[in-house]
Amino acid sequence: MTDSRRRFLRQSALLTAGWGAGPLMTWPAGARTRRTAPSDRIRIGAIGINGMGWANLTAMLKANPETVCTAICDVDATVAAKRLDELDKNFSMKPASYGDHRRLLDSGEVDAVIIGTPDHWHCLQTIEALQAGKHVYVEKPAGNSIAEVRLMVAAQKKYGKAVQVGQWQRSNEHFRSAIDFIRSGKLGRIRMAKAWAYQGWMKNIPVKPDGKAPEGVDYTRWLGPARKRPFNPNRFHFNFRWFWDYAGGLMTDWGVHLVDYALLGMEAKDPISIMATGGKMAYPDDAAETPDTLATVYDFGGFVMLWEHAQAIHNGNYGRDHGIAYIGNNATLVLDRNGWEVIPDEGSKETYEKVKKTDSGPAPHTRNFIDAIKNNDPSRLAAPIEAGATVAEVCQMGNIAYKTGRKLKWDAASRTFDDASANALITPTYHNGYKLPSI
Repeated sequence: MTDSRRRFLRQSALLTAGWGAGPLMTWPAGARTRRTAPSDRIRIGAIGINGMGWANLTAMLKANPETVCTAICDVDATVAAKRLDELDKNFSMKPASYGDHRRLLDSGEVDAVIIGTPDHWHCLQTIEALQAGKHVYVEKPAGNSIAEVRLMVAAQKKYGKAVQVGQWQRSNEHFRSAIDFIRSGKLGRIRMAKAWAYQGWMKNIPVKPDGKAPEGVDYTRWLGPARKRPFNPNRFHFNFRWFWDYAGGLMTDWGVHLVDYALLGMEAKDPISIMATGGKMAYPDDAAETPDTLATVYDFGGFVMLWEHAQAIHNGNYGRDHGIAYIGNNATLVLDRNGWEVIPDEGSKETYEKVKKTDSGPAPHTRNFIDAIKNNDPSRLAAPIEAGATVAEVCQMGNIAYKTGRKLKWDAASRTFDDASANALITPTYHNGYKLPSI
């Protein structure tokens, strides 16, 4: 493995575990706040600030001098205390701190919220934030079910605030330029699109016994609408991704980033049919529930889209551990976070230069979000809730096909499957007194 590949894999791991979660640049006291008059500042509240919530907040503060963090919320008091110290040290900011997100939303000192909580909280907190008159930057995936993301779209339309989903590649220049090339027609007819994530750094999760929640953790609030279970460290913080109660595994973690661009390039939304196969083949006896190996096939009529993911394997398609490939009659365009290149088909005399990566990470995406707020124009958003809902639905379809073990047909008009057991998985069951919102 080359040094550049090793560096990239380390960076990819950081992006998934919490982009930019390392030490922050130190800002001189008052350096940011002097640039913008108090009346023009956009006051940010952050809900869930351990991983990507913290990455998004720091990216937003660094990239947008008019923003100021006025409130944070986390159910883990240790995490909250750490972030308060870092905000004071690195940004000279002293926000209010809450353990209950509803108290943050009640604050008149918050204009927009970042939601970085586990996936099973995204729908409730986004809708409650909109009802409180806040703009929302919600981490991907938009929601943890097909029904939830539909409700989020309806809520945004009703309340009219900006809702940006954290699919930050939509704000990166080299991703957008790849789409321009695809639509130029130079690849010829595209019959197949592939998206994949081969995550060699992801090892097994050893089984651990249930126990008491750590001191300072409001575990009941962390569970929220998820079913009541004893606390287990494997299900908490980063590893919640691998348990069906809270998330959808790699399909909805990396998948929404990459499948999003496959759909965008092909200008597609609803598949005709979906089938999936895989399982826990790398670590069959570890603690995770979601499949560590999965292959999903979507038939869109005019083309086929494939999704693949595998833990504990570095070598993916075209020598890349993640990416999207658009396979045309003339050539194939391969796109990832390092850039893109066009590979001519055999016999072609065309040559193409590789395009290197541009901005990486959430910073440009946060600038786009703040621009939409300043102009009171959600149509400016690069990843509005409609886009987040589309790819979340498609990824959930893949997980539903895997769970049912059947080839499913999708009716775009009725928004249902041809299978009763699959339709039963469209809408989640909320627990502990929580109810799916009504819009």
